[in-house]
Amino acid sequence: MVQIRVHCTKRQVTINAMIDSGATEDIIDKGFSSKYNIRTTQAQMTRVVYLADGQSSAMGPITHTVKVSMDIGSHRELAPFPVAKLPTDEVILGMPWLKQHSPRIDWGQDKITLESERYTTWCLKESPTVYAIPEDQLYEENLKAKFGATQSNKDQRIQVRLRDPQAKLPTQGSAKAAGHDLYANEERTIPAHGQEVVATVISITPSKGTYGRIAPRSSMAVKKQIAVNAGVIDSDYTGEVKVVLANMSDQDYQVQKGDQIAHLIEEKIVKSNCYQVTKVGETKRGQPRFGSTGTSIAQMCEISTQAFGKFYRRPNTITGIVKDKNN
Repeated sequence: MVQIRVHCTKRQVTINAMIDSGATEDIIDKGFSSKYNIRTTQAQMTRVVYLADGQSSAMGPITHTVKVSMDIGSHRELAPFPVAKLPTDEVILGMPWLKQHSPRIDWGQDKITLESERYTTWCLKESPTVYAIPEDQLYEENLKAKFGATQSNKDQRIQVRLRDPQAKLPTQGSAKAAGHDLYANEERTIPAHGQEVVATVISITPSKGTYGRIAPRSSMAVKKQIAVNAGVIDSDYTGEVKVVLANMSDQDYQVQKGDQIAHLIEEKIVKSNCYQVTKVGETKRGQPRFGSTGTSIAQMCEISTQAFGKFYRRPNTITGIVKDKNN
């Protein structure tokens, strides 16, 4: 086993490759290629992988190939690989690679020297010598590479930077709370019918595919008439999170340092683009604006003078008659 560095589309990945003189092909794992977005190319023909006993291998037929930039020691090359489902390894360097590079292997010292003309021509000035890796270390490192990206994608935690030693990490009030409580890091008076910006002295990075929304606390809204104005934290915003508190009451509201002042809620983002059209789609509602839904259309009805007089003389009645068009 040797350690290699594969240059993927967006990052470099260090893994361990099996050097196998019994393998008739150099192979890269299908799952590894997919996870790190390595571009594959349709093979000219589908090939079945056979075992030594003549049975077809569970690695499946080879339908695609890749070319990746690969470092071994101080050497870098553009390496072609068929893509297959490898059971344990990410990369197998078989007879095609061995014949092309003719490495000198010292089995006693687990040392592999790459000294062919190909390497001495293309390699850097450093010694083109690499060392084999113990098998237990190999599988541990391969597992880290295999599941590292998957784990990071599943990690839904919010990254929080405390910009002051006295800043407080957002907390959840219960195990199933929708958001995290944000804490004031200063004293501030919110004037009656006014608003103020309150510092939290934290910065956040929302989890992948989300943004942060600052929402009001129900207790403050109901008991003190304190609302939150503004509240979108873009996923690429790295500055301090501040809360705009609006006081709807007739009395000033005092914020103390360390008070819970708002909720931080993560919400999914649907990415879309805007484009210009000459006409928007037709709907049943059409163009009526504010307050146009959930109301009834009423019209006046004509009644006789005698009937109106009887109605008017009734106690606790409204002197007007309307008819709801919806009924």
